Amino acid sequence: MPENDAARHPLAGFAVTLALLSRLPLPPQPEARHAQAPKMVWCYPLVGVLLGLIAVIIGQLALALGTGPAIAAGAVLLTMALLTGAMHEDGLADTADGLWGGQTVARRLEIMKDSQIGSYGTMALILMTGLRWSALSALALAPLSLWPYLAAAALSRAALPAIMATTPHARSSGLSHAVGRSDPRAALLAVIIGAAVTFAFAGAWAFLILPLAAVLAWGMRALALSRLGGQTGDILGATQQVIEVAVLCLLVVSFS
Repeated sequence: MPENDAARHPLAGFAVTLALLSRLPLPPQPEARHAQAPKMVWCYPLVGVLLGLIAVIIGQLALALGTGPAIAAGAVLLTMALLTGAMHEDGLADTADGLWGGQTVARRLEIMKDSQIGSYGTMALILMTGLRWSALSALALAPLSLWPYLAAAALSRAALPAIMATTPHARSSGLSHAVGRSDPRAALLAVIIGAAVTFAFAGAWAFLILPLAAVLAWGMRALALSRLGGQTGDILGATQQVIEVAVLCLLVVSFS
């Protein structure tokens, strides 16, 4: 099969992206397809939709069984953690520890690479998970129930290719470096897809949600540049978590 099959066959590129952003049991992907990863970042929000769909279905089943909104919300979070291997949560914890626990760029990157979690990372996980859980519990009582979560899952991942396309790598190794610099056109398409999903589930509130997500993505990028000199996979994971929480909170307001 030609080396650019991922670029010519969207399903092949989607499989590569899904293997990167999830822990679903997929068959091994050829190296030639992995080389096309920078051009396939437009699939990021679609992966968010797929994973979010699985999680929401589990949450809706929990609601149908009469578990109540809190347990249904917990089921969504647990499902997403299992589907992704909690990679974004891990990035959030590492980012919190590194950015505020080190005095130099080298030390911050060293802390972020360490598998142990510190006090900053612990607090970040507790607070952000608590906000996600609370927001999802509130959404479960809204007319559309948990389905608007798909907007948060898609848009939070759509922002990542934009950061990857416009920000240098902070280190010469790691997951983000292995994926490479995103193709700008693919990054723009990812944003468009994420915006479309947001409009589908948030309606006119998307006009507020989208600028907020852009500001948060820009803020995380600026923070990464000032504290690390570039972005890493952990920065991307933290960005996903921050934007997801913000979108969920606005969705709660929109349906209240």
